[in-house]
Amino acid sequence: MAHDAALRAACRADYINNLPLARIAAARGVPPGTLRGWKRRAAERGDDWDKLRAASLLAGEGMEAVARQTLSDYVQQHKALMGEIIEAGDMTAAEKTRALASLADSFNKMVSASRRVLPETSELATALRVIQMLTEFVRREFPQHAAALLEVLEPFAGEVTEKLGGRHA
Repeated sequence: MAHDAALRAACRADYINNLPLARIAAARGVPPGTLRGWKRRAAERGDDWDKLRAASLLAGEGMEAVARQTLSDYVQQHKALMGEIIEAGDMTAAEKTRALASLADSFNKMVSASRRVLPETSELATALRVIQMLTEFVRREFPQHAAALLEVLEPFAGEVTEKLGGRHA
């Protein structure tokens, strides 16, 4: 089946905007193999979708956005692999234990690296968690003050996000 140039351009734009090929294929009704072929042929002509994707990420939000996306992608893969290891019927308990330990070590290294690359994100996550904990504490221990606290905390959470999340190194 022949696809028009507009569809190819839309798929290219989706990929450059960081959508996975599988999602593009499903959304645009194009077989994944066809997308891989378009991408490969474009690269042969000097239109490297992967380079454009990386440049777009760096230009858009910078290195922090790339690191955030990498961590997000890793966590998805980590969860999938953990499920596969647990469900694997052809692995012994000892093999599963070793595989899960290796996966846990990999996770710890990724989180540690992310903290170094994403200090603002880590700091923001901690601040927002503290706000959430305070809100839960007040609702549980001082319910009569919950409405007043929320009235102050909602705009304050926005300010925290702006000041800690909006910083760029």
